[in-house]
Amino acid sequence: MVKEAEKEIGHVSDYFKNVEVAAIKLSKSLKVGDKIHIKGATTDFKQEVKSMQINRKPVTEAKSKDEIGIKVKDRVRRNDKVFLVKQES
Repeated sequence: MVKEAEKEIGHVSDYFKNVEVAAIKLSKSLKVGDKIHIKGATTDFKQEVKSMQINRKPVTEAKSKDEIGIKVKDRVRRNDKVFLVKQES
């Protein structure tokens, strides 16, 4: 059976409803293709990071202290926590 382990990697600093993009302040690194879990008082979903931007420029990897923008599949709120989801066997 495959288990998932989660590690907190940042928080939502802003949300842009008209383009469905979350601004996330990272405390750990993140890459395109990683699976994330966004969780808050009324937010709780997982998704794959398909693309991300720093200062409106596409990047494939971001490091600690970067602020990134990613398209999200559901509404998020400020201070929602962002977790990196890893598969464990």
